Amino acid sequence: MAYHVPVLLKECVDGLNIKPDGIYVDLTFGGGGHSKEILKHLTTGHLYAFDQDPDARKNADEITSSSFTFIDANFRYLKRYLKLHGVTKVDGILGDLGISSHQIDEGTRGFSTRFDAELDMRMDQQSPVTAKDILRTYTEDQLHKIFGMYGEVKNAKTLANAIIQARNRGKIETTGELISILKPIAPRGADFKYSAQVFQALRIEVNEELKVLEEMLTQSGEVLSKGGRLVIMSYHSLEDRLVKNYIAKGKFYGDVEKDIYGNFERPLEPVNKKPLEAGEEEIKANPRARSAKLRIAEKI
Repeated sequence: MAYHVPVLLKECVDGLNIKPDGIYVDLTFGGGGHSKEILKHLTTGHLYAFDQDPDARKNADEITSSSFTFIDANFRYLKRYLKLHGVTKVDGILGDLGISSHQIDEGTRGFSTRFDAELDMRMDQQSPVTAKDILRTYTEDQLHKIFGMYGEVKNAKTLANAIIQARNRGKIETTGELISILKPIAPRGADFKYSAQVFQALRIEVNEELKVLEEMLTQSGEVLSKGGRLVIMSYHSLEDRLVKNYIAKGKFYGDVEKDIYGNFERPLEPVNKKPLEAGEEEIKANPRARSAKLRIAEKI
């Protein structure tokens, strides 16, 4: 099985508007699908690819091009690691957000509702906090907040209370044990969707996904050269909202700032007003593409 089938591959690469001698960043190397395609367009240019997953690191070893550098780190450290490589400006940044198909299918990682495994959910195996730790230590209010905000769970308060009651009776250490707590309080006929929302909330909290995304987006506006492209694909509304707001306003919350002449003060200009989405054929071949939203912006 392939590590991960890239969604909207042509649209992502076209969106970068690649110059053969340009410097590009793939924030989410994964199985290397996007990186390999970008490298086809480079001559004297260079590609830097980030990923914190050990399996992605193995995939990167297969690329022997002198135009390629793999950076074993979270993309929240974009500026820091580029600077270590002597790079201050780049011509394009690509990010395929969220979780890869490989991580979902790797049953031992605890990302999926389909396998009974330890509640881990760390994308970076060196990270200290697991989903099990969150369920063991968070207060009822904290659990209520993450399930409501990150999972958009309707009965988040009820769920938080059910977790507290269950952990008072014993440890919650596996995906199976968590799902057994969810079943009695899930909306009728929506068990799978409900579990997926709860797992999403825990995964986002474990990996600080939204905070990391904000940090990276802010840095992207600083490292892109004038005319450089930011190409970001997201898979749920929480991510897409942050990307959309940053591109439109240069910030994540509130109204766009204006200068004394009434001009927008933002680093990027949207290239596509509405996000690009996968067509029926791609969705049929790769169901994960159904929720993908691709936004492209250019440095002003």
